[in-house]
Amino acid sequence: VQLQAFGGGLVQAGGSLRLSCAASGRTVSNYVMAWFRQAPGREREFVAAIGWSGGTYYTDSLKGRFTISRDNAKNTVYLQMNSLKPEDTAVYYCAADTRNIRRMVDADGLQYWGKGTQVTVSS
Repeated sequence: VQLQAFGGGLVQAGGSLRLSCAASGRTVSNYVMAWFRQAPGREREFVAAIGWSGGTYYTDSLKGRFTISRDNAKNTVYLQMNSLKPEDTAVYYCAADTRNIRRMVDADGLQYWGKGTQVTVSS
């Protein structure tokens, strides 16, 4: 499975962005998909995950502003980010694995990773 994240960019605080993660090589409809982010000088952190049937799991601090979704027919997962803040500035990565959705918070050992997309939020 190859994952490619895109849709990042520069946005002002309070704005919105929608990230996409397109999978190729095989269908990811049976995989749990997740978004992580990594800010400069910080560890990679879990953002959100979505199961094959659409169940979701978020890190508490982002719940309500970020929404993860997927379109299995397009082999794509999305991250809608609203009310963006400068502290949301990071490289955002998508990942895929077959583990339980709540275990996706641990980035170690996830099967597939995409190259990240930069999100920069200006104040």
